[in-house]
Amino acid sequence: MKVALLSESPADESALRVLVEAVLRQRPGFVAPGFRARGWPNVAQVLPAVIRHLHFNTDTDLLVVVVDADDSVVHTARHDAPGYFHPQCRMCQLRAVHRQTTKRLPRAHGRDRVLRAVGIAVPAIEAWYLCGRDSRVSEAAWIAGQESGRAPYSRSELKWRVYGTDRPSLPQESACAVREVSRHRHDPRRLENDFPGFAALANDLRGALVPPLSDKKL
Repeated sequence: MKVALLSESPADESALRVLVEAVLRQRPGFVAPGFRARGWPNVAQVLPAVIRHLHFNTDTDLLVVVVDADDSVVHTARHDAPGYFHPQCRMCQLRAVHRQTTKRLPRAHGRDRVLRAVGIAVPAIEAWYLCGRDSRVSEAAWIAGQESGRAPYSRSELKWRVYGTDRPSLPQESACAVREVSRHRHDPRRLENDFPGFAALANDLRGALVPPLSDKKL
């Protein structure tokens, strides 16, 4: 399987390589270099061009897209209902962009389209890095804070807990990111349990390993 990554920073990309391997239980061929955007909404803006490039110019099987939720509406099971779309949910938005971009593309390189795996880090990817190390940090805790109007922590506080500063250098950020996610290298279930935004990514990744029905022997 050949996998491309679209994220918000080189450090995120380094962490995602570890996490993708952990979920797939195999080392895919990563498209290098990875694609990066300057935060949200630039990710959604460049996504159609990235999809078309991968579809027509490469034999990439799967595009992994991960962004921070920041203060946006958190994706829930309700959003997965057929035909449902929440305009302030970044998961819903990215899935819709992929769907609209790929629905009229012709076959290329032996496949109908580049598959997608979308993850939303709530409220930021540093929360994923703290999973299993700080039980106070979880997607449920963040949602409860949104509902009460009192956030359990800020994104700046998460950075301090991970890096020891809210302005880490890129080498420091990358090293810390890889070190933290490597704790889940052999079993990402805790991360999936505490962060449904990661579980959605994991489900997409595992689904990409299953061949389309038309390719199966009936």
